[in-house]
Amino acid sequence: MALRLLASRAASQLRLAVFPRGFATVINELKYTDSHEWVKVEGNSATIGITDHAQDHLGDVVYVELPEEGATVTQGSAFGAVESVKATSDVNSPVSGKVTQVNSELNNSPALINASPYENGWIIKVEMSNAGELKSLMDAGQYTKFCEEEDAKH
Repeated sequence: MALRLLASRAASQLRLAVFPRGFATVINELKYTDSHEWVKVEGNSATIGITDHAQDHLGDVVYVELPEEGATVTQGSAFGAVESVKATSDVNSPVSGKVTQVNSELNNSPALINASPYENGWIIKVEMSNAGELKSLMDAGQYTKFCEEEDAKH
């Protein structure tokens, strides 16, 4: 119990949301898609990855298909894939724009997606072409509810 309290205090100091729904973590400052990608927006730059919920359902990630820097991505369309011991899953872009950086660390260490989906396991960074697209994404509360409803169906 003391460990859980300590973790909650640490999370609140870091301004992270800790939801007591199994294992998956949802972070307040991010936006989410119904295909389980997250986006962190800083100015016109968007960092994109897959959620803790998604990596938990996929299992151990063994390979990540990355786009080329300079490639164009479109909101809702696949730009790469994540392969795990259980399945291969497309990764869709939450926003449209141009890929400015790919996380090449994932070539050697695809398990970063499992170990650190929101920090070291990011997949691409995009220069957004239409910030208005962010309005169609879910916030942390909406995404948490979405995951709970989806899990209840399975």
